[in-house]
Amino acid sequence: MTVDSARTIVLLRHAKADWPEVPDHERPLADRGRQDAPAAGRRFTDDGITLDLALCSTAARTRETWKLVAHELPHRPRTVYEERLYEATLGDLIALLGETPDDVGSLLLVGHNPGVHALADALAGSADADALARMKRAGFPTAAFAVITFSGSWKTVEHGVGRLTGFWAPHEA
Repeated sequence: MTVDSARTIVLLRHAKADWPEVPDHERPLADRGRQDAPAAGRRFTDDGITLDLALCSTAARTRETWKLVAHELPHRPRTVYEERLYEATLGDLIALLGETPDDVGSLLLVGHNPGVHALADALAGSADADALARMKRAGFPTAAFAVITFSGSWKTVEHGVGRLTGFWAPHEA
């Protein structure tokens, strides 16, 4: 893979979390989240999304989401649990993308709002069909994901560099 190769970023927001009396970082998925996460994984497979690397927040709800999504995939990519994804700002997320090795062609980022939605908005300089309108209408709910493609090195990721080629949400009307 060269630095000019086509690349894919999949941005997945964690599934619906419960609100027990635990620190925010330790919140588990709610029953609906445990249903929606595997549905997202099946959609990855149906859409032919393959992944080289998954970066997942260390929060309990993101780890549980990724475990349920990954179970539905024909090939589980290498996974790195990254504590910097928890409460990451848009700038933090772009910086993390820039650290991705250039031998990675497709990257999944499992994180939280508002950062995941902000990153999808920032990177999508253009969009296929109605993907951008659907993403804006849905507001990036839990277990939703956006697929963004771009060409170049991960170090060149910046605002408007990508094309939003897909958006899916589990309860999208």
